[in-house]
Amino acid sequence: MKKCFLALVIFFIAQGLFAQEGDTKLLQGRVTSVDKDVVGVVVQNITTKDAVITDFEGNFSIRVRVNDTLVFSAVHFLRKSVPVTEALFQSNFVEVPMQEFVNQLREVVVTPYNLTGDLTKDIDRVVLEKDVSAEALNLPNAHQRVPTQSERRLKQATYGKFNLGMILTPPLDPIINAITGRTKMLKNRVKVDKSYAQTQRVQGYYADSLFVTTLKIPMDKIDDFMYFCEVDEAFQAAVESQDRLRIWDVMINKSRAYRKSNGLD
Repeated sequence: MKKCFLALVIFFIAQGLFAQEGDTKLLQGRVTSVDKDVVGVVVQNITTKDAVITDFEGNFSIRVRVNDTLVFSAVHFLRKSVPVTEALFQSNFVEVPMQEFVNQLREVVVTPYNLTGDLTKDIDRVVLEKDVSAEALNLPNAHQRVPTQSERRLKQATYGKFNLGMILTPPLDPIINAITGRTKMLKNRVKVDKSYAQTQRVQGYYADSLFVTTLKIPMDKIDDFMYFCEVDEAFQAAVESQDRLRIWDVMINKSRAYRKSNGLD
């Protein structure tokens, strides 16, 4: 009889110890927030050192036992500790609301205008200096384009330098310039200057890396390639159209011819 009683005592003690060892469960829950993402929140059982990360909806599952402590942390939330009480352990699902972390910045005073941050008020406090230009001063011909040096020389060669004597005696320089070909030469120079200016503008449309990687033009050959394009009528027509896709298509075709003629392929 005593042996049976002793065996029962040992059995119940063993059962208690076994139950104590295995008294853990997989706790399921969800992290919630009013307006912040709940994905990627770290859920750590600091007692067992286990850790998991929430999914896109804030769900998590972690093994716990009574008296463990769970810590929830993320860069955009305040750190939160949750003790595993008996009631929490017995629950099937737990929701953990998180509080947004707000980084308080020190007050900054903007001088010399002491701006408030309200644009409707601050705009009247800022005093802007007036733009001193021909347009701002409403001067005559302020919006007229300034002619280039070649254009000024062509005008002078064509009409002569103005003076009061021109009213009574027409100047001979325009006639002489026309006979000697100077006027024609200056017209060609104006045309060349115009083409060069357009070519420089087109070159600025595209990064140098595009010339090197797409057109396969070496960096030190880009200017020479642009002159190669400049003398082509198809290129000039594309430039006049101001259609950048059309210009680029012409440059692609010209790049093949340029590479072939310069042995770059």
